Amino acid sequence: MEILVLYYSVGGSVKRMADLMASGIERVAGAEARVRTVPRISNEPQNADSGPPFAELRDLEECAGLALGSPTRFGNMAAPLKHFLDGTSLLWQRGALAGKPACVFTSTASLHGGQETTLLSMMLPLLHHGMVVTGLPYTQAELNATRTGGTPYGASHFAGIADDQPISDAERTLCIAQGKRLAELALKLGR
Repeated sequence: MEILVLYYSVGGSVKRMADLMASGIERVAGAEARVRTVPRISNEPQNADSGPPFAELRDLEECAGLALGSPTRFGNMAAPLKHFLDGTSLLWQRGALAGKPACVFTSTASLHGGQETTLLSMMLPLLHHGMVVTGLPYTQAELNATRTGGTPYGASHFAGIADDQPISDAERTLCIAQGKRLAELALKLGR
C-alpha cells in the first residue's frame, strides 16, 4: 500500500517535514511512502533532478492515502500546490479520491504566520474530493508541550524568517506520528 506524500518546498523545511512524514508512514507494516513534489509556477522549463519527481494525477489515483504539505503564504497554501490541485477536476468528477484518508502539514516563517489557516485551506480541496481528513489528537503529548510548531489540524514547523530554525524534537515527533497515523488509517479503511 502506497501513501503519497505530496509537497511544495522553497527553503527546504517542508521537504524535511515530508521526509519525516514518509518515515512515519514506513514505520507501519505494509505501508510505503511515495514522495512527490510540484514545480514552481514559471514559464521556464523545470525538472526535478535534485529531488523527488514531480507529481502526476496518476500518483493521486494510485495512492491509498495522501499527506499534503506546503509553506504558508499569507495564511494560505503556496500557489504551485494550489495550481496542481486546481488541475484535479477530472479526478473529482470520477470520485477517484473519495474515501481515501488524507492529512496536511505546513511550515511558516513566523510563529504566528498562519499555520492553522494554511492547514485548513489545504483541507478544503481534499474535502471536496471526498477524502477522509485526519489531524493529530491531543493524546499526542507533544501538542501540549511544543513551544514551536504543532497543531491538531496537522503537523507544523516554525522555520524563522531566514528558514534557519531546525525542526524541533516536538515537531519531528509530530510529523512522524502524523505519517504513521495516516498509514494506519489507510490500512483500516482497506485502501
